[in-house]
Amino acid sequence: MSGLPRPLEGVRVLDLSRVLAGPWCGQLLADYGADVIKVERPEVGDDTRTWGPPWWGDAAHQMSAYYLSANRGKRSIAIDIATSEGAALVKRLAAHADVLLENYKVGQLAKYGLDHVALRALNPRLIYCSITGYGQDGPYAPAAGYDFAIQATGGLMSVTGEKDGTPGSEPQKVGVAVADLSTGLYATTAILAALHERHRTGRGRWIDAALLDAQVAMLANQASNYLVGGKTPKRMGNAHVNVVPYQVFKTLDGHIVLAVGNDGQFQRFCALAGHPAIGADARFATNALRIQHRDELAPLIAGWMRERTTAQWMALLEPNAVPCAPILELPEVFRHPQVVARGMKVHTGGMPMVAPPMRLDGERAVSDRPAPRLDEQGAAIRDALARADAWPSAE
Repeated sequence: MSGLPRPLEGVRVLDLSRVLAGPWCGQLLADYGADVIKVERPEVGDDTRTWGPPWWGDAAHQMSAYYLSANRGKRSIAIDIATSEGAALVKRLAAHADVLLENYKVGQLAKYGLDHVALRALNPRLIYCSITGYGQDGPYAPAAGYDFAIQATGGLMSVTGEKDGTPGSEPQKVGVAVADLSTGLYATTAILAALHERHRTGRGRWIDAALLDAQVAMLANQASNYLVGGKTPKRMGNAHVNVVPYQVFKTLDGHIVLAVGNDGQFQRFCALAGHPAIGADARFATNALRIQHRDELAPLIAGWMRERTTAQWMALLEPNAVPCAPILELPEVFRHPQVVARGMKVHTGGMPMVAPPMRLDGERAVSDRPAPRLDEQGAAIRDALARADAWPSAE
C-alpha cells in the first residue's frame, strides 16, 4: 500500500450496507485506512451498481458513477445471507471484525442470526452500526427510509425553495442526498467514538443511526430558531433567515452570492457599490435592523447588482473583504484554481473521483484501492477463511 495517512490501519470493517448512507460511512473508514469487506447480493450486488448512466469500465465490468462515488477502498464478496451457508460465512467474518455496518429493515437480520445480539455474543468487541430510515423504535421504525422522503418528513424541504408567492414557490429537495450523506457522517463519528471507548472497556457498542434523526439534527439554526422563538420557519429562497444581505442577486450577466456577515462589511459594501449613504442609514445600521427592514433593503441592493457583471463585482468586492462568490457549474468547480490546488480530484485505479476532504499532516487520507467489481475478492476471501479461522488478509 502507499505511504498515505492510514490512522485506522488494522481496523476491520464488515459492510453489509447498500445504496448511500452505509456505503458512505464504509468509504470514509476505508479512506482512513480500515480494511473494509463489502458483502453484496449474488448476481445483482449493491442497488447502485445499476444506477447509470454514466458508466465506468468495459461492457463486461460496467460500474455506475453513482456506485463509484461511495465504494472506494473496499473488497467485495457476494454472499446470500438467506442461506445457512451464507449466514455462517458472515458470522465467521463478524467474529474477527471490529465494525459491522448494516442498513436492513428493523429486525430483518435476526431471521438469519445476524442481528446485533447474536453477533456481539459471538464477538463482544464488535461495534455494530445499524442504519435505518426511522430508527430501531417508535411507530415508524418498520418503514423503509429514502433520502427524498426524509428530506420531506424531516423539515428540510419546508425551508428549501422559493418564498411563497414568488415564481416556482414550492418545496424543493437539496440537489444531493444530504439525509443519506449526513447519516453516513454521523455514523462514522459514532463508530470512531466507540472504537476509542473500546480501548478502555474492551467491549463494542450497538449504534442506532436513523436518517430522520440525522436530518432533524441537521436543521441546526432553523430548528433552534423555532424551539427558542416559537415561530415556524418558512422558505426564503436564497435569502438567510438570520443575516441580511446574505443571498443570491442577479448581475448584468448572471448571478452572484453576497454574504455580508457583519455591520462593517455592510458599510464597506455600500461604499464600494457607490451608495455610502445607505451604509449610514439608521434603518440598516445593524443586522437586526436590516432583518427588520429586509423588504426595503433587498430591492435596493438588487438594483445595484444588476449594474455590473459578476466578474466586475468579484473584482470589486473580493479584494476588499466583502464576502461574495460566483455560482459555478461542476466543470467550473473542478477547474477552480483552489479546487485544483487542493487536489480535490483524484484517480483511484484510473477512476476519476472526488477526494475525501480531510488532510492529516498535509496529506489526504484516501484509499488507493478502487471500488470493487461484484465479488471481485470473493474467491480469495473464501479461500482464506477455509484455510484459517481469521480475518482474510487484504494483501
